[in-house]
Amino acid sequence: MHSYTDTARTGGITSWPRRAEAWLDQRGKWAWIATTVLAFVIFWPVGLALLAYMIWGKRMFRNSSCASRHDRHARRWGHDVHRTTSGNSAFDSYKAEALRRLEEEQQAFEAFLQRLRNSKDKSEFDTFMDERARSNHAADAAPDTKPAEGARPGEY
Repeated sequence: MHSYTDTARTGGITSWPRRAEAWLDQRGKWAWIATTVLAFVIFWPVGLALLAYMIWGKRMFRNSSCASRHDRHARRWGHDVHRTTSGNSAFDSYKAEALRRLEEEQQAFEAFLQRLRNSKDKSEFDTFMDERARSNHAADAAPDTKPAEGARPGEY
């Protein structure tokens, strides 16, 4: 990868976006956000293009909660996300045990939520069936009533 000075030396019309990107990267996420807001104020299509570049270029979500969510998802499917160790084997084993225990607790909680949803669905279904049985029983037990002589339609 070229450094900022290598890119500056090459020149050319296509090097200024790379130089601007490198300059903004050196200053961090807030420089990107400020540039995007400024671009929206000056000319909104440029701001929209910068926003799209930040989102799809993964600049907006670097080192954020989205990365940790991705790590949890990857661990769930058996991928070793963080292969680095602290150098302290006691801490590494404690960390591995704590992560394993937390994942077990998460799985137990998700199973509990599923059982809770299932029991709620079953109780709602049972209530529906009871109401249906009562309405069918009431309809069967009601005597047949015929309209009185000379009654208008809809009157009994």
